[in-house]
Amino acid sequence: MAITINSINILQTYLRGVLGRANHHAGNVEGVSLALLGAIMWRADGQILVKQYAGQPANIIWFFIGTKKYVLTYNHAIQKIELKEKTHKGNILASFDNSSSYHNIITIFENL
Repeated sequence: MAITINSINILQTYLRGVLGRANHHAGNVEGVSLALLGAIMWRADGQILVKQYAGQPANIIWFFIGTKKYVLTYNHAIQKIELKEKTHKGNILASFDNSSSYHNIITIFENL
């Protein structure tokens, strides 16, 4: 089940969880997580949803641009956040970590 992000409180709870988990086992994505969330806020024009685990927001976030659905997930094997089409198993469009430039993030999200 997913949680709709419809308040700043839910968004903050989600982000605190992501940054807390990144601090423990994925420190190479904690900075880019903030940039990606900003890019989602900039481009999303539909619902923004996060995966729910034990009643709390988890690491997967879905968003819509027009009628297209996108998802950001963390790939443990390569230690990067992946942007995918439609579902967590969808086609990978881009991968991000703390070395990703904001120019690159802007360009990718402009072209979605």
